[in-house]
Amino acid sequence: MDSGSVDFLRELLAETGWVERTRELGLALRATRSPGGLLLVGTPDDEPWHLTAHLADEARLSELPQLAPTLVRWSPPADAPPHLRVGLDRVQRAGRGETLFVLAEQQAPVPLLERVDDARRTGATILALEGADSELTGLAHDAIAVPPRGLITFDGAQHLVSAAAGELPQRPNLRERLARLLEKVSGPQLAD
Repeated sequence: MDSGSVDFLRELLAETGWVERTRELGLALRATRSPGGLLLVGTPDDEPWHLTAHLADEARLSELPQLAPTLVRWSPPADAPPHLRVGLDRVQRAGRGETLFVLAEQQAPVPLLERVDDARRTGATILALEGADSELTGLAHDAIAVPPRGLITFDGAQHLVSAAAGELPQRPNLRERLARLLEKVSGPQLAD
């Protein structure tokens, strides 16, 4: 999905609360302190390759190195390149200043929930995008549930979150700053 499609999706969902929620989660991803400290993990049958690629692009385009994700895999091949060889043991080593972002469209398996709980206990921030898994939601500091037959697909929610994570805050232009200053100086306008 390109940026134009994401913008169109945002327009369609503007009045639903989805845009605000995905922006909140995107901002939470940016709180990761260092490159490589944003860990993405999925379920054994669905590793978050797509979101990993989008967040890597957002990190590069927005010049936010802390958004460069580390893909955590369930069974990485020993001969894979180093960045594709990161296994679940990395979740157990997650600590303060790092973020574990869990994606589970289906119910998260118990071994994943146990590792998420361990990472939370050692100080990692836990975020989740899930398909109505109350156990995972209970472990997360912030989570968005994507209902199976809701307004948005699980894939669409991932695109909204990754785009929000890379958004740079807009500085007000001169006219907006002057208008705010004038409002402060003159006080509130009262209607007759």
